Amino acid sequence: MDLGLQGRVAVVTGGSEGIGKAAAARMAAEGAHVFICARREEVLAVAANDIRQQATGSVTPVVADVTDPAAVAALFRQAVDAHGGVDILVNNAGTAAAGRFQDIDDEAWYRDLELKLFGAIRCCREAIPLMKQRGGGRIINLTTPGGKAPPPGTLPTSVSRAAGISLTKALSKEHAGDNILVNAVCIGLIKSGQNDRRFEARRKQEPALTREQFYADEGADVPLGRVGESEEAGDVIAFLASARASYVTGVTINVDGGKSPVI
Repeated sequence: MDLGLQGRVAVVTGGSEGIGKAAAARMAAEGAHVFICARREEVLAVAANDIRQQATGSVTPVVADVTDPAAVAALFRQAVDAHGGVDILVNNAGTAAAGRFQDIDDEAWYRDLELKLFGAIRCCREAIPLMKQRGGGRIINLTTPGGKAPPPGTLPTSVSRAAGISLTKALSKEHAGDNILVNAVCIGLIKSGQNDRRFEARRKQEPALTREQFYADEGADVPLGRVGESEEAGDVIAFLASARASYVTGVTINVDGGKSPVI
């Protein structure tokens, strides 16, 4: 199925590994010009080289921290200078941060909201005027099912992600008349850089543990019986960015193997 992404210009934050990289690779394979940003230059360069192996479009790595407004502005300026505008924004930058309420100080709250919520706000603020100039666009915000149904011990992430879902709905209403479609993907357990780092941390305590066993353990209580692949999430994101999703806006889609208790 042709997704209609040929020549489209996409910005993917947190694009150096995992879900962001998979989404960027899928769009680049469909002919899009993709700008991937992250904070670690070396990892970003490796990701760009990997994506180029299957791309019919182009991929440009940009070192940028979404908590820095100047860096966000420079990222979008580079896309405009190279290709005249931006059609697609994937707000994927974020880290796992989960604890109990009484253990979380103000600094942790500020840090999480700055990265996940305000990072997305800054990128949307840059992208929306550019999309208006091109007659429309797509924004896909990455959140988690915990933003809809937070279990205990998931703060501050579940609050940041709930805010991301609210941002998605509000922007979808505000910019439907501009043909800017705004959706969210709620990511469950997916093989990613973050989860690989969790595996490495656990293996320090259990040297015999294999990556396969780690993910088998993690997926034991997922209804589909396994942890998802980054590409499975990337394909959903690419679909929402595409011409095939032209009547889809203001929704959140769970990509979690059925684990979320809510739709």
